[in-house]
Amino acid sequence: MIKVGDSLPQATLMEYSEVEGEGCSIGPNPVDVGKTAAGKTIAIFGLPGAFTPTCSAKHVPGYVEHQAALKAAGVDEIWCVSVNDAFVMGAWARDQKTEGKVRMLADGSAAFAKATGLTLDLEARGMGLRSNRYSMLVKDGKVAALNIEAPGKFEVSDAATLLAQAKA
Repeated sequence: MIKVGDSLPQATLMEYSEVEGEGCSIGPNPVDVGKTAAGKTIAIFGLPGAFTPTCSAKHVPGYVEHQAALKAAGVDEIWCVSVNDAFVMGAWARDQKTEGKVRMLADGSAAFAKATGLTLDLEARGMGLRSNRYSMLVKDGKVAALNIEAPGKFEVSDAATLLAQAKA
């Protein structure tokens, strides 16, 4: 499992773009994790799934609400990573009003979740292999802080906890 001091794994996430611009076409576009994280401070939070209760009611809204404070604390970008396809993440981004605040990145095959060791087996609930709920502060591609939730919990991966770590 990934830990503080480790580099992010080489992986490609997908991001749905509603408008063409800055080299991105409309529709799903690849995001090379290593290249995109290089030289930046990024707040990443992972969660089990788009449109799920805790994720939609608490996790994403907290990061949207704290975006300006995270930016003021030196965070360049905020990433939400979930084992969903880019189209679902795009629809969820519209629903959660994340544009310009949180990048909604799809880990459709759970490759990033597997590479970090942050998977959650929800087969018994009909959801298959998913991402565990976590947050991490990443500086120039290396994990500076990592907060992993216990199963069924939402206590340490929230935006306020990561904001305090970014300010430290």
